Amino acid sequence: MIVKDLVSQFSKDITPAYTAADGEILTFRTVDCFGGAVKTDGDFPEDLNEEDSDLATGLVFVEGAEPGDVLKVDILDVDVDSQGVTCAMGGPLAGSCEPRVKVVPIRDRVASFNDLKWEVDPMIGVIGVAPAGDPIACVQIGDHGGNMDSKMIKKGSSVYLPVQVSGGLLGMGDIHASMGDSELCGTGIEIAGDITVRVSVIKGFELAFPVTETKDKWYVNCARAEYQTALNDVCAEMQRLLMNAYGWDATDTYLYMSLQCDIEINQFTLPCPIDMCIRAGVPKVPGKELVK
Repeated sequence: MIVKDLVSQFSKDITPAYTAADGEILTFRTVDCFGGAVKTDGDFPEDLNEEDSDLATGLVFVEGAEPGDVLKVDILDVDVDSQGVTCAMGGPLAGSCEPRVKVVPIRDRVASFNDLKWEVDPMIGVIGVAPAGDPIACVQIGDHGGNMDSKMIKKGSSVYLPVQVSGGLLGMGDIHASMGDSELCGTGIEIAGDITVRVSVIKGFELAFPVTETKDKWYVNCARAEYQTALNDVCAEMQRLLMNAYGWDATDTYLYMSLQCDIEINQFTLPCPIDMCIRAGVPKVPGKELVK
């Protein structure tokens, strides 16, 4: 099934674009974060607002998903178009740089930027489910997921989302062909493309925030208005999941986290009420799954 419907917010009131069976494979056809409005070096996105930015494809109702469950999304492939763009829109060096758009060609999964070329590793910027409360714009972040901009969310990874409403109502978009941690200037290589996933339901598992599983690590993602609050909350959730999986007490788990847990910044440049999105990552240990 190919899902094409675009939405500007995650909301329990949106009529689902499609109803998927537990275990079904779907393809989400996405637009770039500018909705295709930026195509040349002269198309600076100064007039875009929340309704135009970071549109998600969806929302998909997954049969069997109910509040208190977890929706698992296995990312099977991320296929990108032949051209993306990047823009100097903000961040720590904005005062020393002029607003600029650069078109970045992609050929055979290789990006060309000035005289440099590198192989792209496409990631999904926006992925989430509908919140139980008020709608949340796709350009924003929350405990439901949304615009997390984690470069670990890519082909071969799995994302676990805490279901808040019946069916979950899954959406995704905002592909970046390439992006560094923190997304310094406010953009990666923003690009349209197709995301192929498998959706499945894990019944009755407590999860406060989205979790990403890669080949060799588990990550908890958390977004808050300030770094210290995000740090406290992401560490507490990682500690809880580790205690549950490993059978350790709080102190041994905290000691282990100091030895093996990395704190990394997904992005912090977004001009919205939640400005800091971080992830905490620990190595995978056979037989000790954080989410199951």
